[in-house]
Amino acid sequence: MPGITPLRSMPRPSADLPDRAALATRISAGEISLRVTPGARSESIRVESDHVAVKVRARPENGAANAATEKLVARVLGVATSRCRIVRGATSRAKVLSVSP
Repeated sequence: MPGITPLRSMPRPSADLPDRAALATRISAGEISLRVTPGARSESIRVESDHVAVKVRARPENGAANAATEKLVARVLGVATSRCRIVRGATSRAKVLSVSP
């Protein structure tokens, strides 16, 4: 139709991520405790007093949120995604992620 401009999608906001050192200090014996919120509006990682709060856009269906969590944490730590694996809490919001060197 003349005079109507097509809708443009809004760009996704960039992920709010901490620096590598802040997240690396939370790794104890090769593991890090996470509190994951799937289906969030934007991706972020916040280092809190007793855990690390992770928000991912992926829905908790067929392991998509778990995979997104592993990928996001690996990105912040600067390691390959294959080096970050969820070892406890696959179906829970409280998770333990193993980070191998």
